[in-house]
Amino acid sequence: MNSYGRLWGMPAWVAVAIGTLVLCAGPVRTLAQSDESTDKLTVHLSDPSRPGTIKASLVNGGITVNSYDGKDILIEARARNPWPAPPAYGGMHRVMTRGSGLTAEEENNDVQVSVDSVFHTVDLVFTVPAHTSVVLRTVNDGNITVNGVDGDLDVSVVNGGITLDNVSGNAVAHTLNGRLLAKFVKVNPQKAMAFSSLNGEIDVTFPADLKASLSLHVNRGDVYSDFDVQVERSVGQPIVEGAGGYGSRYRVRPDGAVYASINGGGAAIQLSSWNGNIFIRKAGGAH
Repeated sequence: MNSYGRLWGMPAWVAVAIGTLVLCAGPVRTLAQSDESTDKLTVHLSDPSRPGTIKASLVNGGITVNSYDGKDILIEARARNPWPAPPAYGGMHRVMTRGSGLTAEEENNDVQVSVDSVFHTVDLVFTVPAHTSVVLRTVNDGNITVNGVDGDLDVSVVNGGITLDNVSGNAVAHTLNGRLLAKFVKVNPQKAMAFSSLNGEIDVTFPADLKASLSLHVNRGDVYSDFDVQVERSVGQPIVEGAGGYGSRYRVRPDGAVYASINGGGAAIQLSSWNGNIFIRKAGGAH
């Protein structure tokens, strides 16, 4: 988890986002229905009694996930038109020729989704059963929003914000340039979480009975909370950089973290911000 939180050392997710600029997917399991602006898919899980996982990566576009009471994964992909409407020709109208390239492959409740977002912008909207996990990536021109989902949430954005609203379970969420806002109904006490932003504030709301061990990293900003946060220490173990053989130079520095606990400590939660404040809120508190 440390590799996610150390923004000043290039988090691993940035390399992943750049490395997934072109996402290859397998054969389509369900045929798409299309109108002139939106492609749609309905994906049936192999075992609807078990939670599923959706995975999607975009170069240009945003991703929204909403929960519902059904069993299938419903997918909509809308290709944005970045060019102005062309002039009419002799009373004729333009015929839409740029689709989203939406495809999906389901195997053992894992749903891999691909769209053609390299040369134009595509927005994805998922409607999923409440107990669903997500792995979502986008680079430019869009945000990631997840509403009412209970599962493992792994989301990252390069240029955009993240909103996790009324979610449950656990989350690893990172944005390079944008705000990170999360509100948890309940958390999984057995799993660690991490939240980071390079340029933008982090605002996370947890249940009042949260038990957590915090690792806080902030450079240009402050940390605020209405929990009773007990600071344990403000300097961690030294970090050795560039150590090598005889004659080489190296540097030793503290890791710059503040370690603290809420309600006696519990699952590890790491929050890292380079340029922005961090807010750790108690559900039901004054916001």
